[in-house]
Amino acid sequence: MNLLITGGCGFIGSNFVRYWLEQHPDDQVVVYDKLTYAGRRENLHDLWDRPNLSLVVGDIADQALVRCTCQEHGTELIVNFAAETHVDQSILGPLVFTDTNVRGTHVLLEVARELGVRLHHISTDEVYGHIPDGHQSVETDPLAPRSPYAASKAAADQLVQAYHITYGLPVTITRGANNVGPYQYPEKAVPLFSTNAILGELLPVYGDGRQMRDYAHVYDHCTGIEAVLLRGQVGEVYNVGTGREMTNLEMVDIVLETLGQDHSLVRHVTDRPGHDRRYSMNVDKLRGLDWEPRYDPRQAVAEAARWYAGNRWWWEPIRSGEFRDYYERQYAGRLAGKVEG
Repeated sequence: MNLLITGGCGFIGSNFVRYWLEQHPDDQVVVYDKLTYAGRRENLHDLWDRPNLSLVVGDIADQALVRCTCQEHGTELIVNFAAETHVDQSILGPLVFTDTNVRGTHVLLEVARELGVRLHHISTDEVYGHIPDGHQSVETDPLAPRSPYAASKAAADQLVQAYHITYGLPVTITRGANNVGPYQYPEKAVPLFSTNAILGELLPVYGDGRQMRDYAHVYDHCTGIEAVLLRGQVGEVYNVGTGREMTNLEMVDIVLETLGQDHSLVRHVTDRPGHDRRYSMNVDKLRGLDWEPRYDPRQAVAEAARWYAGNRWWWEPIRSGEFRDYYERQYAGRLAGKVEG
């Protein structure tokens, strides 16, 4: 099969490329990536010499280039990981999230419709919004996003489903929990706290740190996507996670314990606006495709922390570059006026 993996140089996308080529070594994979700050060639550094892997640098909102790439490579399946994904960044500059996550997805859908190509779209549990205690999100729940990022992903989900209903386009969607693992840009919580702990820097925990999250290993998201692509029903949505959650403080404790640091590095800081208190997904529908996660949340967080401890070559250049400016803007003021948790 010939696959176009958009956003394949990003965190989840690069892990999926690695997994897919390992499991399906005869397939041809084209990575299509804009190579923004979080999309890095280094994420696939050891694979670029493979004859069945190639890179096209481009924006998914560039309809002519997407169409030309699909035609040139005989694309049969588009797997869309390309997205702006960080909630804090969406609060600082929301319009780019609409450009990429909504318009970009719409362009992919138009090209897929024109060429008769199947499309699988990667979404997020954040489209469900805050989940009250006693409930787990199921795929038919209404979408109730509460951040510019989540709203842009919810809009993309609805476009994908509309193209199936209106045009009969073969589509599927997976909504992933909070993924952790190798090659995750250190703006996200687990790599941020892991690299800070390794450097002996403070860990800025939003508010009281009792927000509930399902921390799922990216490997399990990759196997979940594979299950949907091979055995899922066209037109359907599938939640991908562990079905279990923990507080952010519990996540921090696992990071510190794994890296041999103590709780004195933790600082409770002013929370971000509109911070959802709890995400929790029911994953029974995906389990019905003969899928199970390999990692529970504790194992996933610990495994991720160990990866950052063993791969300073990957994240040290990031931490010393433009990321530092973002970190200062985002956390310097908060750390200066800490909030007791």
